[in-house]
Amino acid sequence: MTDLIEDTLGVLNGQLRGRVSRPGDDRYSAATAIWAKPVGPMPRMVVHCQAPQDIQLAIAAARSAGLSLSVRGGGHDWTGRALCDGLVLDLSEMRDVVVSADRRSARISGSARASDVVATTDPLGLAAVTGTCSTVGMAGLTLGGGYGPLIGRCGLALDNLLAADVVLADGRIVTAERGREEDLFWALRGGGGNFGVVTTMRIRLHEIPNVVFGTLVYPFSEAKTVLQRLADATRSMPDELTVQVSAVVRPDGTPMILLMPTWCGVQDQGGSHIAPLLELGTLLSNTVGTVRYGTSISVLDAHIVNGQRAFVDTCSLPALDEAGIDVLVEAMARAESAGCKIITHEFRGAATRVPVKATAFGLRRDHVMIEIIASWSDRSDLSEERRHQQWVRDTRRAFDTLALPGGYPSLLGGDDMDRAAEGYGPNIERLVRIKQLYDPDNVFCSAIPLPTGQRAVASK
Repeated sequence: MTDLIEDTLGVLNGQLRGRVSRPGDDRYSAATAIWAKPVGPMPRMVVHCQAPQDIQLAIAAARSAGLSLSVRGGGHDWTGRALCDGLVLDLSEMRDVVVSADRRSARISGSARASDVVATTDPLGLAAVTGTCSTVGMAGLTLGGGYGPLIGRCGLALDNLLAADVVLADGRIVTAERGREEDLFWALRGGGGNFGVVTTMRIRLHEIPNVVFGTLVYPFSEAKTVLQRLADATRSMPDELTVQVSAVVRPDGTPMILLMPTWCGVQDQGGSHIAPLLELGTLLSNTVGTVRYGTSISVLDAHIVNGQRAFVDTCSLPALDEAGIDVLVEAMARAESAGCKIITHEFRGAATRVPVKATAFGLRRDHVMIEIIASWSDRSDLSEERRHQQWVRDTRRAFDTLALPGGYPSLLGGDDMDRAAEGYGPNIERLVRIKQLYDPDNVFCSAIPLPTGQRAVASK
C-alpha cells in the first residue's frame, strides 16, 4: 500500500508540477497553519489548486490510492476539518471576487474570505451576507449556515446562495442552482462540504452603503441587569438591527460584557434604534458610529490568532432569558483564562421566514445560537488543555435544560454526529439520501458529520 501511495503521489506531482508540497516545504507549512492548531497526523501532501482541473486530478489520486481527502478553504474551523492525514486540497489561491453587471450578485472563488468580498463590494455601496469576522472563508460559512449581523434583514448566508460550481467525488463538474442539480443545491445550503468541492459560488448582494455599528462595553458586575434589559429590548427590535453579545475575559482575568449592535437599515434611523442600548447599565465604552460594512466585520480580526489550540461547543436557546443569562454569567465567573468566551448569534427576521424544508438547514424558528469557545497556547501542558475543554463541556451542559434539540452542525465535532442530526431536524433523512447519491463512498468524510443508514432514521 505504501508503494501504491508513493507511486500515486509521484504521478500527481508530475501532473501538477510546482503545485504540490510535502512536509518541510514552506508552502506546506503555510497551508497547514490554520486557525486552531491541528492535533494528530499531518497530511502526506498538499495540492495547491489553481483551477477545477487540479481538484479533479487530486480527487482521482486520493481515491486510487485509498487516501483520505480534505479541503482547505479559509482554514477557520476548530475541528481541523481542513486537514487530514492524506491529501489536502488547498484552495488558497482561488480567491477572486467579481460583481455582476447588474450589481445584484457576485461570483466568488472557493477560498475567498469575507475580507476579499467586502474589499470589492464596500466601494460599490453593496454588501454580501457574511459572518461576524472577516477572516472566515465564505464557502465554509455559507455551506454550513452563516449567522451574521445582516441575518434579520437578509437571512443566513446560505439563504443568499444562488448557485455553486462543484467538483464531485466522481470527478464531474456540475453547477447546482434552481432548475439544475436541485437536490444538490438544496443539500449544499446547510449540509456543508459533504457533497463535493465548491470551486465558485454566486451569491446575492444587497444595497447597504453603510451600517451603524460599534462596541458597547459594560462591567461584568452588571452583567445580569444589562443582559436582562437587552432581552426585554430585543423583543421590539426591527429586523434591521442585530445585537451580538460577547462575554470575554481581559488579560488580567477580569470578565466583561460587550454588545455589538449593527443597524443595516436607513442610515439616519440607526441612532434612535441603538440609543436604548446605551442605557442598559454603566456604559464603560461606546464606539458606535457609521461605517462601511467591511469595517464592522473586521473589528474582531485582531483577536483571531492562528496556531493556538481551541475547543468549541454550541447550543441554541429559544431566547436568552433570565435562566440562560444566569448560566452565561456563572460560566464566565469561573472561566479558566482570557481564552474563554461565550458569543451569541441571533436568528430572527428574514431567516425565520424561509420554510424549514426549503434548504437543508433545520432550525428556522426564532432562537439565539450560543458559541462557547476556549483557546490556549499550544505550549501549555495537558492539564491546562483538560481544564479548558472541561470548562466548555460544563458550560454547554449547564445550558442543556434550556436548549433546543441538537446544535448548529457547522460548529460540532466529528463525535457529535447525533446532535448534528438533531440540528437538521426534519431534513436529516433527505440530506443523508443526497449524500449517498453524490458521494456514496464518503470521499468527503472530513466535512460536517452526517449519520448514515439506519442511524439517520433513528436520529430523526
